[in-house]
Amino acid sequence: MAWQLFRLGRWSFVHRRAVAAIWVLLLVVLGVGAATLSGTTSDKFELAGIESTRAFDLIEERAPQSSPDGATARVVFEAPEGRSLTEPGYSAAVTAALGALRTEHVASVTDPFTAGTLTGDGRVGYASVGYTQTSNELTDADRSALENAAHDAETAGLNVAIGGDAMNEVEMPLAEVVGIAVALLVLAVTFGSLVAAGMPLLTALVGVGIGMLAITALTGFVELSSTTPALGTMLGLAVGIDYALFIMSRYQSEVRAGRSPAEAAGRAVGTAGSAVVFAGLTVIIALVGLAVCNIGFLTQMGLGGAFTVAVAVLISLTLLPAILGFAGERVMRGKPRYLARAADGAEPRTHGRRWVEWIAGNKWGALAGGIAVALLASLPVASMQLALPDDASKPAGSNARTAYDLIAENFGAGANGPLVVVVDTANAADPAGAVARVTNDLQTMAGRAGTDVATVIPALTSDTPQAQQAFAQQLEVVQFATVTVIPGSGPSDQATKDLVAEIRGAVADLPAETGARALVTGQTAVGVDIANELTSVFPIYLAVVVGLAIFLLIAVFRSLWVPLKAALGFLLSVGVSLGATVAVFQWGWLNQLIGLDTTSPVLFILPILLTGILFGLAMDYEVFLVSRMREAYAHGTPARQAVIDGFAHSARVVVAAAIIMIGVFAGFALTDDVILKTIGFALAVGVLADAFLVRMLIVPAFMLIVGERIWWMPRWLAPLVPTFDIEGEGLTERLDVPADADDRVPALR
Repeated sequence: MAWQLFRLGRWSFVHRRAVAAIWVLLLVVLGVGAATLSGTTSDKFELAGIESTRAFDLIEERAPQSSPDGATARVVFEAPEGRSLTEPGYSAAVTAALGALRTEHVASVTDPFTAGTLTGDGRVGYASVGYTQTSNELTDADRSALENAAHDAETAGLNVAIGGDAMNEVEMPLAEVVGIAVALLVLAVTFGSLVAAGMPLLTALVGVGIGMLAITALTGFVELSSTTPALGTMLGLAVGIDYALFIMSRYQSEVRAGRSPAEAAGRAVGTAGSAVVFAGLTVIIALVGLAVCNIGFLTQMGLGGAFTVAVAVLISLTLLPAILGFAGERVMRGKPRYLARAADGAEPRTHGRRWVEWIAGNKWGALAGGIAVALLASLPVASMQLALPDDASKPAGSNARTAYDLIAENFGAGANGPLVVVVDTANAADPAGAVARVTNDLQTMAGRAGTDVATVIPALTSDTPQAQQAFAQQLEVVQFATVTVIPGSGPSDQATKDLVAEIRGAVADLPAETGARALVTGQTAVGVDIANELTSVFPIYLAVVVGLAIFLLIAVFRSLWVPLKAALGFLLSVGVSLGATVAVFQWGWLNQLIGLDTTSPVLFILPILLTGILFGLAMDYEVFLVSRMREAYAHGTPARQAVIDGFAHSARVVVAAAIIMIGVFAGFALTDDVILKTIGFALAVGVLADAFLVRMLIVPAFMLIVGERIWWMPRWLAPLVPTFDIEGEGLTERLDVPADADDRVPALR
């Protein structure tokens, strides 16, 4: 493979105009496709087959006009201090606002004066608005109607806040600016040249552009999660810069060793490019492996991220050498300070060499200390709670957060996330009796001490004969009824999650006794069901992904201990990342530094998503770092000295790559979107822990302790594993010709 990559890199350098034209043409074609074919994305987390989703499907099947999974809005009205919404002027303003917000996509609007959502003193009330479309499918006219209705009520002297997901508009954050700024600074310091620093940025941005345009065009055919493009941007930018950095660093080393630019480009792609290919494969395996979970939105995120990583690899192998050809000697004009200070022929005394030599003298203490720090930082994971994000996690002062707080203060936190018990009466002998049975059970539960039920709203709110007759007729048509349970705790609180299980246990024997069945749904119930499903498939996912990656690393390094050590180190990185996320988001430690002013459970998809992404990135650093050690060992350097020499050569690039990735992910951690904020923060901490604690401390300490045995592999296993020459040993032998031969080298023809 190294030889084929050498040929590809050299061909791309020599035929740079054709390579650049191909990528530009692809960018234009995808741009046209994105502009003409793009559709909408979805911010719904759904999973077919779980109880909460089956309840939604039942309602949609029998009452399509109800749209139970459509967008919602909670419009909160607050009168001035000492005044009441029931006063004629204010009540007229509320009624007018509720009429003005109606559009063709509004399915239902509750009136606070008749629905019981008005405080005792009449000062605060709220209306629930249901839409037939999801939030991303709502039109500008729908949102404008909401905003105008609120403005009209405010003009009348009321304070109005709007919560729910109807006003959520998916916008790509400006977080990329932070990552690009950090990357430019790090690359300028690393290469000592702005021209050289700009090349990895340029190729990474082209890769991100291609990836995002392709995903945008795909939305015209498939409904994708709104997080998929953002995740693809995050990963594409981070790995795109890092992969180009690794190849370009090798290119400069080859040129300084006396190679011609064309041959240096080929050698860089043949050696460092081989490491990039296998590093990219581990990331792609980890992301594509999310499909094992059989959860739609996770599969979309994984495939979208894997596509952008694949594009980043291809661009690093082809477009980067082409751009190096355009730049010519300008890319070599800068020189890092450590090279400028080195004497001719002397081994430069870099910080990386000093660091690994210190580890060599204190290897047992370094290993024990690194593991102790990682385990200590992982302790908060024991108290981790998972939940869907809600308006309580929005920034203070935002419209959604204000609405949430007003409802929580005046009606209880549970009013922001009611549970809905759907009673399916299709097979019930006495449909009305089955609904009454469920209602009585829930009301009995509410009356017990210690139960987190604030209010039970029955399907039949009036006992008059006329109401009972109308209800019975409705049951005959749709064959279901809904009973609403208002929890005492907020949607993401543990008590509300426990209540979901308690309600399901209370109605578990309903089919046997009445012929009906009861399904519990609602925001919290959806989160509980998906979290349970993720927990059940996580071991399978971990076994598949880690197993494939370990096999790949065994083939790359011809060693059994190197992959096992890499995987165990990754577990420490995940522990540190999740521990820090719990401490900041759930416990509130230093949370204001990333723009949080409240605590909340951890994003429910984070553990499995973090595991997939971070595993791939951790293996990146493992390949980048250990490949130079393996290269030194393969060329005859003793095992312990090979660790020192390989570390000294690759540490600078790995540190630069890690800082760039941390900067990219930290930029997303500063956004207001709690999903992107959580993912960005967890990945930033995970990369920090993996690169600097695990790969730069624990890994070299362990390898120095094990020595020669680190490269051991059982004899029976060797024939079963393919051989990949990512160190370029075979390539070097094949190109064992004068360095200035360039196009006259026979082997290159």
